[in-house]
Amino acid sequence: MLNVLIVGCGNIAGGFDQDRPQSDTPFTHAGAYTRHGGFTVTACVEPDAVRREAFMRRWAVPRGFSSMQEVLQAGLHFDVVSICSPTAAHGDDALTALQLHPRLIFCEKPLTTSAADTAVLTARCAEAGMLLAVNYIRRWDPEVMQLAQQLRNGVWGAVRAASGWYNKGVLNNGSHMIDLLYLLLGELEVCHVGPGMHDLLPDDPSLPALLRAAGDIPVQLNCGHAGDYSLFELQLVTERGVIAIEEGGLQWRLRPAVESPNFRGYRSLGADQRRPGGVGQAMLAAVGQIHDVLHQGGTLSSTGENALQAQRICEALRGRALAT
Repeated sequence: MLNVLIVGCGNIAGGFDQDRPQSDTPFTHAGAYTRHGGFTVTACVEPDAVRREAFMRRWAVPRGFSSMQEVLQAGLHFDVVSICSPTAAHGDDALTALQLHPRLIFCEKPLTTSAADTAVLTARCAEAGMLLAVNYIRRWDPEVMQLAQQLRNGVWGAVRAASGWYNKGVLNNGSHMIDLLYLLLGELEVCHVGPGMHDLLPDDPSLPALLRAAGDIPVQLNCGHAGDYSLFELQLVTERGVIAIEEGGLQWRLRPAVESPNFRGYRSLGADQRRPGGVGQAMLAAVGQIHDVLHQGGTLSSTGENALQAQRICEALRGRALAT
């Protein structure tokens, strides 16, 4: 059994599963650890006493602390530390977690607030021989990973263009899109950045942009406003059809190319083929992979390296926006 410390007791730590039936697939760290069965959450950190106590009751966590310093003083051992605190605290919490000498740190995205700090933290973990997993959740989604393999194997032919929609900030939520594009299309280059909007965080605008992926594939990033609704969707136009990842990945829509039923000698897009996506399974898949890697070895699907890659593009977008 692997012992876990959860740092931060908000929505992604356990709140999203707070009132959901235990039979539902978990969306949170605590929910996934509990469902998997190979972990036990033995402690949590949360400065808000009311939130901490509620979390401990809901997830049967025996020990709670108000700060990481209290955990250090307690002299406890953990195999895994989950960093679920606010983004601004990720870097310090992860560096403090290094002093606990866990086998693995599992951090929410973005890893830190700057690419330079992310590079330092990633290097520190490597020097300590400590595994670092970053929760770019679609890298744990089995449907996304299958699509990535299909694209590499040419199942859909050449990718002609990509168009993504997001909101809630280029680093906070746009980095999910950038990381997904890296996974599916390879290296990215920033070509143009449009006027942004501050739709959630004052220091993290949502930015529209034009990028170029490997093979000169044009990629458009488009923005919605977080005050309207949550938005995260990606459409890939390929030689053999159009693939749309919708509702954050909960639904997929495929339109394979077919011989036109109306115009002889032409090809057109066929009827929608709708199916559920796999993002709802991703958190459970993540902790399952963490368990397997710690017991059997292997590689993690999302690490500090790909997190740093995505963050550098986000910073390039912000830098280009400030320069215009």
